[in-house]
Amino acid sequence: MGSSSVQKSALLLCGDYMEAYETLVPLYILQSFGVSVHCVSPNRDSGDRCVMAAHDFTGLELYTELVVDQLTLTASFDDVTPDNYDAIIIPGGRFTEILSADERCVDLVARFAELKKLIFTSCHSQVMLMAAGALAGGVKCTAFESMKPLIEFSGGEWWQQPGIQSMFEITDCVKDGNVVSTVGWPTLGHGVRVLLESLGGQVSSLKENQASVLFLIGVSSSFIVFGVVLALKDYVEDYGINVPFRALQALGCKVDAVTPNKKKGEMCATLVYDLEKARQLPAEKQGHNFLVTACWDDVCVDDYDCVVVPGGRSPELLVMNPKAVALVKKFDEKDKVFAAIGQGKLLLAATGVLKGKRCASGKGMKVMVKVAGGEAVVSKGCVTDGKLVTAASASDLPAFLSGLSSALGVSVMF
Repeated sequence: MGSSSVQKSALLLCGDYMEAYETLVPLYILQSFGVSVHCVSPNRDSGDRCVMAAHDFTGLELYTELVVDQLTLTASFDDVTPDNYDAIIIPGGRFTEILSADERCVDLVARFAELKKLIFTSCHSQVMLMAAGALAGGVKCTAFESMKPLIEFSGGEWWQQPGIQSMFEITDCVKDGNVVSTVGWPTLGHGVRVLLESLGGQVSSLKENQASVLFLIGVSSSFIVFGVVLALKDYVEDYGINVPFRALQALGCKVDAVTPNKKKGEMCATLVYDLEKARQLPAEKQGHNFLVTACWDDVCVDDYDCVVVPGGRSPELLVMNPKAVALVKKFDEKDKVFAAIGQGKLLLAATGVLKGKRCASGKGMKVMVKVAGGEAVVSKGCVTDGKLVTAASASDLPAFLSGLSSALGVSVMF
């Protein structure tokens, strides 16, 4: 975990239908390294909530908006003083259209620009830069491609990563002065790295070479039952895969995600757990699709320092797959680092990794941990026992990222 004699602070400007991924990735990563982040929205107070949405391509000409869950605000908009923050982060989403017509929000962004403080934008939130006049004078800026003419009309210089055929190939962001802009969530690995460095963070590693991490995600299988093909969806937990994957990219780690029956470049479906009122269990909602980055048969255990098993329902499929079980056992034989969130511990339990170990567990996983020979620790953070790093749920991701980076010998110092 990072440390600093003077704590860094950031303001996260929120609103209904903000892009969930573009909100939580910078929020959780900054929190995991000790940066104080206040989440605010106009006309709302601390403790109020904003609806978040997943924007993804589902086979139609344009992205689809799916309501996923809500974010609890941690400060009141009227109490915000820009001088007290080192940066402002504005995720993408339709809410920025409304905020761009709100003089208070425009003045807020303009004040950050005037103070030369960092402004981090994503996808469509560059409209706030336009409204605040922060692009005048030829500031280089990128965004979702439909924003190009507006950026140029606002005096900005459009920047696009060369040689790109698809949005999912984009990896870079652009920084010009105090303005950082990204196309959207596919580029958050590099974007958050630039964000950390712009705040004065120095990423360091105890290893001579970069740490390498392998994520195991759900297998898509088909069974024939009375002549009917039943497709088993993947349903890895959205934030449990996307947030640590991008965080480790930002820290300079080599990161891959594989699934037994899918090839590099294919998609896995994800889900988001939303705890609605008066429900004993959270509702499952469709999240972002996740791109498989490597082929299963190409995986060599010696090439990786750690295996991560996110939560969701995909571990139920993985535990029934002999290839997945065998791979985890190989990692165990090589004394590698293991990490799991939520139901991801099911695969580790089935392979004996939890035996004699303490691990974070919610109520629903306590029995599973116990029968596997482990000690279930009811924790709202992260539990590390030797080379095992666990968290009970995706809400514990800041602590999980801190624990995992420490286990890999990676740190951020401000």
